[in-house]
Amino acid sequence: MIAALAAAFAPAHQAYLLQARQMQALSFAVHIPLVCFGISFPVMVLFAETRWLRTGDPVYRELARRWSRVMIGLFGVGVITGTILSLEMGLLWPNFTATFGGVFGLGFAIEGFSFFVEAIFIGIYVYGWNRLSPRTHLLSGIPIVITGFTGSLMVISVNAWMQHPGGFTMRHGKVVHADPWSALFGNDFLWHELVHMYVAGYMVSGFLLAGVYAFARLRGRWGRYERAGLAIPLTIAALASIAQAPIGDWAARDVATNQPIKLAAMEGLYKTTRGASEHLLGWYVNGKVKFGIPIPHLLSLLAFHSWNAAVKGLDTVPAAQRPPVNVVRADFQLMVGIGTMLVLLSLFTLGITLMRRRLPDSPWFFRAVVLAGPLATVALITGWIVTEVGRQPWVVYHVMPTSDAVTGAPGIPVGYGALIAIYIAVGVGVAWMLRRLAARPLELEPQYR
Repeated sequence: MIAALAAAFAPAHQAYLLQARQMQALSFAVHIPLVCFGISFPVMVLFAETRWLRTGDPVYRELARRWSRVMIGLFGVGVITGTILSLEMGLLWPNFTATFGGVFGLGFAIEGFSFFVEAIFIGIYVYGWNRLSPRTHLLSGIPIVITGFTGSLMVISVNAWMQHPGGFTMRHGKVVHADPWSALFGNDFLWHELVHMYVAGYMVSGFLLAGVYAFARLRGRWGRYERAGLAIPLTIAALASIAQAPIGDWAARDVATNQPIKLAAMEGLYKTTRGASEHLLGWYVNGKVKFGIPIPHLLSLLAFHSWNAAVKGLDTVPAAQRPPVNVVRADFQLMVGIGTMLVLLSLFTLGITLMRRRLPDSPWFFRAVVLAGPLATVALITGWIVTEVGRQPWVVYHVMPTSDAVTGAPGIPVGYGALIAIYIAVGVGVAWMLRRLAARPLELEPQYR
């Protein structure tokens, strides 16, 4: 079927390549924050329910119940956006799926099984309140956590393979001797991508959820329910933010070793340099970073942990094989800048909490928490832009150019317009759903344990 699809929509170097890239980028930007909630939100829900079982405090039960309704709603939206992404993989990039489907297809198959199991247990969990015993109900949530991990693991492993391909042999333009297990799990890129994304998932969902209760505090609502609803996700997000700094260093060093041109684009380094400087801010023009603030030797130190290590420049490959430098560079700087601010907020939050045994009480603190959620989402998306755009012009790094993978079928702008309309409708639906859930009265009566 894949071969027939590839033949029907033969790849072509055509004017719609940019639109195809934009469609895929839009779908990723919409879907990836939902993946963060799929990774981390079930853990927060189960943590709140565990607190209820241990303390009998109805506040934790109410948190878990209300969060579980949000969880199933976001899962439904993720089904829509994830289905669109799956269709785009085949319709926009048919030569990619036709050529390499035998290499990474196992990953998507496992992801499909994980999705169905997750859907079953989410239904049991959400509709099992007051129908199952408390401990049985808690146990029914564990498969949701496991399948959220395995499903996203498979997708991340496919992406890591695209960044650092292996586990196959190319012969006359076709894949032979495919070893899916080696391709997906024997990949050096997988582990830093996996850990980096999972920690980012806790940051995004934690800060967004905490921001809801911080906003309630600014509006004058500050009971035990709001305090608990803020403390749990904010603590998790703060710990994740602090942990993300050394993980980001690990990821950057892997990029420096395996994708040196991406690193050169992130910094705007044109010539291979020993003791290369890191530039804060600035704009890449004619082989130089203009208006940036150079910090001598810092790039070599960060990339290789060596003061005078040689860092490869963009001039080591032809111009056609370089990514758009300013896109990669600006997004990388934005991601790092936001990440630094979130770390500072996290250190302040944990420091004050440990010293005073309570959260900070300044309105400026709650305003910062409200902003932290959207900023964490921006950092997430810009990080993925660096990962994906920095790999260009390759869809499979140094194996298949993106221009060889794209469809030659007309009509992409029509599909692009329809995609935007669908996402606007979905966004309106999500906003309506969340407002309805927020308007429900609290149920804080003691329940059986």
